[in-house]
Amino acid sequence: MSWINNLHSANWNQAGGICLFAYILGCFTSGYYLVRLLAGQDIREIGSGSVGAKNVGRVLGKPGFFLTVLFDVGKGVAAVLVARQFSADDRLAALAMVGVVVGHIWPVQLRFHGGKGMATALGALLAYDPRLVLAFLVLFFCLFIVWRRTLLPGLFALAGVPLAAMLHHDNSIKVVFLSILAGLVMVAHRKNLVEEILHLPARRDLDPNPDQSEL
Repeated sequence: MSWINNLHSANWNQAGGICLFAYILGCFTSGYYLVRLLAGQDIREIGSGSVGAKNVGRVLGKPGFFLTVLFDVGKGVAAVLVARQFSADDRLAALAMVGVVVGHIWPVQLRFHGGKGMATALGALLAYDPRLVLAFLVLFFCLFIVWRRTLLPGLFALAGVPLAAMLHHDNSIKVVFLSILAGLVMVAHRKNLVEEILHLPARRDLDPNPDQSEL
């Protein structure tokens, strides 16, 4: 019955407006526009084809990498903060959090070919509930010590965020939105995730110095 009550109490016009705003904000894929502006190239045709910071760094170096991270994190923060300016309803802030990541991964103006969503998701989480970012960082560094790589620890740490929310006794709606958020980033990384898992045993045997692993 609580789910039905939550649906009845929702302001659907406000929810739709916030969701649309968050999606449009997410569509501003800074990496794509930075490479277009500074190098005159389409980042989607370079390297991995992602508009994310790592691929941008291949073209623009460290300044491009950090600028892209800053913008991607910033729009995640902005989406949640703007949602909270319009409503104190925590569900709408969670909806904005999901919407901005959807926009980043599937931007309409780039024919739904965007980034992987990790930086934007972390920015949104930071504004939504900083405790969850702390939980993410603890999980990430624990896993990084074991694997000495960043991709799998990052994805598994994000997948652990809904569990951290449950341990904090957060409500079920919040856990559902966090699970959707983690699922979206997992879907965006699906190919990388499969490759990393398949090659993990071989890399452990062949890599004499795990600190040299690609970040």
